[in-house]
Amino acid sequence: MTELKKVLVSQSELAKRVQELGAEISRDYEGKELVLVGILKGAAVFMADLMREITFPVGIDFMAVSSYGTGSTTSGVVTIKQDIHTDIRSKHVLLVEDLIDTGLTLQHLKQLFALREAASVRICTILSKPSRRLVDVPIDYCGIEIPDEFVVGYGLDYAEQFRNLPEVWVVGVNAQPSS
Repeated sequence: MTELKKVLVSQSELAKRVQELGAEISRDYEGKELVLVGILKGAAVFMADLMREITFPVGIDFMAVSSYGTGSTTSGVVTIKQDIHTDIRSKHVLLVEDLIDTGLTLQHLKQLFALREAASVRICTILSKPSRRLVDVPIDYCGIEIPDEFVVGYGLDYAEQFRNLPEVWVVGVNAQPSS
């Protein structure tokens, strides 16, 4: 059983921070060919909001990666389940993520996109848990730092539930999901 305990980040806080990130990205990439690559499924909500705040045309693509399965802790192994379809050679890539905790997934993806000859590869996340970092991955655009709590909402899930909540909630997990 999963229990919603408390709102950690409100809908208005998220909207304000997304607007600020969009303005910063717009300034930094003006006049450049930018491709936003959203990490599915969690980043879909954030990326939709973020791209509407960017003031020039951008390309978008998505990739599905996993290091969690259906559990609440990382396995440490990054698996690409769906790759992008865009040729990113000589384009600026902004990896868009919902939450960075260990940093392992983003470190892997940043190296992968560099090998694919992107002009630059930077990282944008709406949420960061620095206390959980296992690798030093630079976050170029960081929305909100949060404590080491298990959270859902605004695209984040527990066993594919709660992604549709408009705010970020701390949850209590009393049982493991069945497979």
